[in-house]
Amino acid sequence: MENGKQSMRHSGLWLVVTAIIFGAFVTPVTAQVTRLDSVVAIVDEDIILASEVADRFAQIKDTATARGLELPDDATVMQEALDRLILESIQLQLAELYGIRIPDAELDESMARVASRNGLSLEQFRQALIQSGQDYLQMRQSLRRDLAIQRVQQGNVMRNINITEKEIDNFMATEEGIAMTEPQYRVVQALLSVTKNDSEADKRQKEAFVDSVLAGILAGKAFEEAVNVTEPYRFGGGDLGWRKLSDIPSMFSDIVPSLEKGATGKVRSASGWHLVHLADSRGIERLVEQTEVRHILISPNEVLDDAAAQALALELRQRVNDGEDFDELAKEYSDDIGSAQEGGLLGWTVPGQMVPEFEAAMASAEIGVITDAVRSEFGWHILEVTGRRTTDFSEELKRNQVANYIRDIKYEEELENWLGKIREEAFVDIK
Repeated sequence: MENGKQSMRHSGLWLVVTAIIFGAFVTPVTAQVTRLDSVVAIVDEDIILASEVADRFAQIKDTATARGLELPDDATVMQEALDRLILESIQLQLAELYGIRIPDAELDESMARVASRNGLSLEQFRQALIQSGQDYLQMRQSLRRDLAIQRVQQGNVMRNINITEKEIDNFMATEEGIAMTEPQYRVVQALLSVTKNDSEADKRQKEAFVDSVLAGILAGKAFEEAVNVTEPYRFGGGDLGWRKLSDIPSMFSDIVPSLEKGATGKVRSASGWHLVHLADSRGIERLVEQTEVRHILISPNEVLDDAAAQALALELRQRVNDGEDFDELAKEYSDDIGSAQEGGLLGWTVPGQMVPEFEAAMASAEIGVITDAVRSEFGWHILEVTGRRTTDFSEELKRNQVANYIRDIKYEEELENWLGKIREEAFVDIK
């Protein structure tokens, strides 16, 4: 429990913390080092230094400036910085207690995803950070902490979330639920203008030209290539982006639902001739390829490093191939608590349900053949595809979409409650 020193949250005592951190601006160099290394808070078995609070304060200010956000006064921001550090400390201590470790291989994969989102390779991303004056190793360590905290949060919060079929039914019947599950279309259109000054012969020539371009598309020519012409006419238009049918221009609303994904149609409007191309759609899927799969997961930990985890996964693969029972090995060895007692069975899955590495291995696997060891963010998997089928899944996909939305809302609520609980239960002594 927190002791009476927590009353230092009041503004008067926060002046003391502020003085500790910013005293460096008016004191000699030796005093700067001493004060910036002062202990600001004790959190259970951990301490928080004034320099950490100062760094987090600067990060919050820099982020707000970059995003054009207005922050409250410095004392309030300082309080926010300390509060965040206290919660992070509590969660990192829980991660240590639970034995959560983030292997270098998993950290590399996470860093690569961050780099990819910025359109860079991992090495290019590292060089970009160095050139901008940031510490690459420090960022790796920060990401490692974030991943550990994420694991702690998920493990403690997800188990308290339950979504009933009735909740899904009720939400789908609301105006928000109907709008959420309404089909969406990504439409690209090319317009060849017809003006009032065009003669009848001009109009016929333009329509004939549009028909010839459409014929090329129907014969297999890519839409973008077909409409990217300059002679004798030039198309206008472009990508309309993702839109619900109600948001699509009325001149296209009749033809778009009738198009298969990747198909193109012709529409006449007051502006001229349009070639309407349905680049993609979502929420109207009818047939979905499903895969039935089972797996054994070996996760690296404090006694089993990444190489040893891979070796064990490969050993189990050989044992299955030699005749041992997959179910029994999964029950004994798999670190996937949710599927281990089911013999590793994950049931019927849909595209996008699994992490990318697992999904790729599953897609290329032959039915009944144990795959090589596959690395994902969770560890090393061996998996066996036991069946494939095509299913009308449109309604189920909508229900899953709604369930995920409800789960996200509940997760945020439960997370806030859980964070409040661990904060109350922790020993925090603010100096």
